[in-house]
Amino acid sequence: MIRSLLQSLTQVADATRQSLARHPRRIMGGIGALLLGTGVTAFGIAPLAPDAANLPVRQIVESLDASAFASANLLGAPATDFVLFRSEVTRRDDTAQSLLQRLGVVDSEAQGFLRTDPTARQLLQGRAGRLVSVETNDRQELQRLTSRWLASDDRKFSRLVIENSPQGFKSRLETGELTASARLASGVIRSSLFAATDAANIPDPVAVQLAEMFSSDIDFRRDLRQGDRFSVVFESLEADGESMRTGRVLSAEFVNNGRKHEGVWFEEPGQRGAYYGFNGESSRKFYLSSPLEFSRVSSGYGMRFHPITGGRKAHMGVDYAAPTGTPVRTIGDGVVEFAGVQRGYGNVIYIRHRSNQTTVFAHLSRIGVRQGQKVSQGDWIGAVGSTGASTGPHLHFEFRDNGIHQDPLAIARQSESIPINPAARPRFDALAQLQRVQLNAAASVQQASAE
Repeated sequence: MIRSLLQSLTQVADATRQSLARHPRRIMGGIGALLLGTGVTAFGIAPLAPDAANLPVRQIVESLDASAFASANLLGAPATDFVLFRSEVTRRDDTAQSLLQRLGVVDSEAQGFLRTDPTARQLLQGRAGRLVSVETNDRQELQRLTSRWLASDDRKFSRLVIENSPQGFKSRLETGELTASARLASGVIRSSLFAATDAANIPDPVAVQLAEMFSSDIDFRRDLRQGDRFSVVFESLEADGESMRTGRVLSAEFVNNGRKHEGVWFEEPGQRGAYYGFNGESSRKFYLSSPLEFSRVSSGYGMRFHPITGGRKAHMGVDYAAPTGTPVRTIGDGVVEFAGVQRGYGNVIYIRHRSNQTTVFAHLSRIGVRQGQKVSQGDWIGAVGSTGASTGPHLHFEFRDNGIHQDPLAIARQSESIPINPAARPRFDALAQLQRVQLNAAASVQQASAE
């Protein structure tokens, strides 16, 4: 029976080969139609399968031995530790343990080294706020710690490095030079100058300098208008790319009530630097507008109600409200005529300037100059206090012209500008051109962010 079946299959195969040889196109077309029909049928049947979203889900958790994978080294790569990086800022109450814990370091040997090594202990002995960076392995053991802070010299910084070596932890303290880079910023006045600079992430020392630059032209207590805008280029003093503090304002533009005020810093060799307009006209005048960097006038010049004696009485100066110890500076070049104690003035300093003009600084908590000493504009001479006939900490400031009292707030605006040396004009023009480009860039950034 099997033999007869094989013979029948052989005959069918021979007939198929003969038909394929005689009619190849018809047979191949039929096979294609058959396959296509099968595909369509499959396409129509597929949706009848159950929805995967409705299938039951079961979670299986099993513990694995990681050492087996490490020993197997499936990828053929050399076995090495991970290096993890992290940074933190020191706090006032930090200990070696608390600092390393926040940095993710679990290393008792490193803690002990920070506590006992004289060089490493300097990390937590200084002021808080120091940036600390660490490198650890995958076991959270300390490999390297780096921190930087300002040295006693304003232009230098200290760098502490702690490294883990085969012989144990080692520390070293290095000194480096701060590098200056230009930073651009701008803002719009909504309520006050300091609110605008805070919103623009501009440091307070830069805001104070900005107010100083234009204090002779703008009264920042009364003249500011909502919508006034400013742009500023200032120095950032950095250590290994980390900003340590701000430096000088290099240039600035302030638009107050539609009027533009500009200034660019220029320092001639062997002379004190000053701010000038971009046209070369000096912004520096013979007298500063205030003996304090930035403070509130608590009592102006003229008639007022006297806080001690009562009744109305002429106030022959200006009172600046400020905390005890606030630095006081001279508003112009001159010679100390008197420095000591005097009746209701308490600790007082008299400075004689050109053309028999005199300034008086009263109620000081400290006197920092002596009689006959020469002083230059902006020099520190004492500190705010409440000595003499005073109801609280403030500075009483007077300006006398040939013995006659004048309104100190009007003096700076009326004083003459100090001209630039003509021989230095080419250097100034090149510097001014560079600063103009940077200021325009700062203004465009502010405009783009506003849009």
